Amino acid sequence: MSDLQPQDLVITLLGTYVRPARNALWSGGVVELLGEFGFSHGAARMALARLVRRGLLARERAGRLVHYRLTPRCDRLLAEGDGRIFGLGDPHDDGQTWTILWHQIPDDRRLELSRLGRRLRFLGFGSVQDGVWISPHDHSVEVRALLGELGVSESATVFLGHLDGVAGLPALVARAWDLGGLVERYEAFVSEFRPFRDRPLTDRDAFRVRTLSVHRFRGFPALDPELPERLAPISRSRRQAVELFHVLFEDLTAASQRHFDEVTTARPSVPVRRVRAGVGATS
Repeated sequence: MSDLQPQDLVITLLGTYVRPARNALWSGGVVELLGEFGFSHGAARMALARLVRRGLLARERAGRLVHYRLTPRCDRLLAEGDGRIFGLGDPHDDGQTWTILWHQIPDDRRLELSRLGRRLRFLGFGSVQDGVWISPHDHSVEVRALLGELGVSESATVFLGHLDGVAGLPALVARAWDLGGLVERYEAFVSEFRPFRDRPLTDRDAFRVRTLSVHRFRGFPALDPELPERLAPISRSRRQAVELFHVLFEDLTAASQRHFDEVTTARPSVPVRRVRAGVGATS
């Protein structure tokens, strides 16, 4: 689990279990759930505090209990993430219309630059050089909305074009994206989670498998621009991973949600306990 980070894992929990039900989240329950993945109480509470500072969670206190709610910004980001995650493998166009973003955002707006880069990569954009990003799909609406949200519209220009006839397109693709190992990543995802397909699991184990599969799969949109097959022949590996992800996500929904709800229901008289990892030993 060395690749897991507590703050990122909380984001996965919020998008998978909290946002669909629009419920507040008891802090003690989050600490216990992160303990199931090997994180200490301190690391879990630090992750929650950082998400509050980032404006993604709002902290509420009722007596001795602390709860967290999604902020409107967090809800918006999670909705955008759902669109990209659940749409992977089913692009909304044929990959013939490319989006090109050129920007000259001042260096003193580093926060906006950082957020822009993260969001563009999650949309499947690649960076050709400083200030130039490309995508093989029409993301002009999303990019204009993103520039407006960050307040940098005046420092950027968005183009749409057809690059099929551009000389050196494979070299441009190689510069924009590091596709090396992507097929192996998809195959590793399938190898890790295929053993749990159609396998009876306890609620706790179903929660662990479903959460980890979502968390792992969340990384693919930033790695896979879904280029035309002639530029990146990876559709077969992608298709297998996408199919498995959707099957596990749906089949384990009820059991994993039961475990999540049981742990995150406030029990002030019961001390938060550490729970040793279970499924991880066999995954």
